Amino acid sequence: MPTGPSVANPSVLQGRMPVGVILLVLLCMVSAPVLWLGISSLLEVWVTPEYSHGPLIPLISLYLFLRELRDKEPVARTTPVNRRPGVLVILGALLLAVIGNLASVPDLVAYALIIWVGGVVLVCFGWAEGRRHQMPVLHLIFMLPLPQILYWKLTIFLQGVSSELGVWFIKLAAVPVYLDGNIIDLGPYKLQVAEACSGLRYLFPILSFSYLTAILYRGPFWHKAFLFAFAAPLTVFMNAFRIGVIGVLVNSYGIEQADGFLHFFEGWVIFGACVAILFLTAVLLQRLNRSHLSLAETIDMDFNGLGGEAAKVMTFPANRALTASVVLSLLISATYVLTPHADNEPPRRDSFALFPSRLDGWSGFFSTLEPNVEKVLGATDYANSAYIGPDSDIPVEFFAAWYRSQTEGEGIHSPEVCLPNGGWEIFSLDPYEVSMPETVYGTFTVNRAIVEKGFERQLVYYWFEQRGTRMTNDVTAKLSVLRDTVIRGRSDGAMVRFVTRIDPDETEGDATRRLEELMSRVLKILPRYIPE
Repeated sequence: MPTGPSVANPSVLQGRMPVGVILLVLLCMVSAPVLWLGISSLLEVWVTPEYSHGPLIPLISLYLFLRELRDKEPVARTTPVNRRPGVLVILGALLLAVIGNLASVPDLVAYALIIWVGGVVLVCFGWAEGRRHQMPVLHLIFMLPLPQILYWKLTIFLQGVSSELGVWFIKLAAVPVYLDGNIIDLGPYKLQVAEACSGLRYLFPILSFSYLTAILYRGPFWHKAFLFAFAAPLTVFMNAFRIGVIGVLVNSYGIEQADGFLHFFEGWVIFGACVAILFLTAVLLQRLNRSHLSLAETIDMDFNGLGGEAAKVMTFPANRALTASVVLSLLISATYVLTPHADNEPPRRDSFALFPSRLDGWSGFFSTLEPNVEKVLGATDYANSAYIGPDSDIPVEFFAAWYRSQTEGEGIHSPEVCLPNGGWEIFSLDPYEVSMPETVYGTFTVNRAIVEKGFERQLVYYWFEQRGTRMTNDVTAKLSVLRDTVIRGRSDGAMVRFVTRIDPDETEGDATRRLEELMSRVLKILPRYIPE
């Protein structure tokens, strides 16, 4: 029984497009309304440095797919081809995309797009053969952006690791250096290991490249697994080496070595070095396996015959599963397009610019964040202030960041992730119940942390204000956004934080009373600025 695009179709010989190709085109067209949010979000994110490799990923996946078609062994069919799993996968992907659209989460739709592609492959080839062609589909994962929570936690983690290793490299060059958080102190110069220096912009393309190398590698499976797993530590190590080199150059020739073309050039050198080391590792693995293949023989980059395989798409025959997929996808898309959607508008609120500077005897001073910090925060509106009470000259800082929408790349950033950036270490962090009976908040739970930096100590309260609900976990807060966007048509929310210094001559209890005194006054009016 014919099962795939390698089967000739007489209509091609007569100059007509075969029905199978027409059905494939229709399937793409009727699925587009549901998947478009994910496609458009990918086009937007691919212009950022971290994901600029994205447009290459589908081309590489296509190359891997055509190689598999070219190299597959002919299979004699004695039983009907089972294409029903492919139809189910397509339907599941479209339903997931609908949820992503209703929740206004482009990333979720982008993930559904890859599942949809896998389903199309299963419909075209059947379950037995199609599942063997899922590796090129899986490679498409590397074109997707990481979820924001994972992105920031990974960024902060890599910043810390890169800073530590970078300082180690600088010390190897006998240069005096001190690390304060992510700030490399060289004495006359200070280098900030910013988000762009975390190594993520190298990690994603190198992981994709190592995946491709592992697939094309001629050797045992454990060699392939090692090549793929080796990419992450290699990238982190080489990025730290780059930071170390910059530190040594800055110490010798001045701060201009940290900016401009040289910094950009060093990044490309490190990327090229990672690729070269991966190739060298592949050759060394061959030597360990007592093989003496050259690099060209070790990494199979054969392009012969791929054009012919691509041309066979025009011979694809129709089948009932493909027809059913088109009809069911049309029904899902039509239902989604014709169904009214919530407008995702938050309630009216006052701007933090109107937040009072005096609160029952407390005097406040407001300040703006640094432009680069404000950009990373990505908040629609925020308040950054410090209040002095009538009974103490130790200030209590109040900070709140409000987001009109938390579903389109913006959202809360947990202080647990951001505090290490400034050199603060979390001594303790626990849920803590507070009672504010004179406010609409009543009794609720916050995160209570003691942070330290040298001999300095601070008391921190923070929580995530999510449409009338107080939450202490950023992941739970994100999940609540998905639920409320679909059910309530709202994705707004905020992070609220109070901080005060703990002086050496006072107890934590003294700092707690001071902080909660201001907190009780702020919460009386906070719903005007962060709607319930």
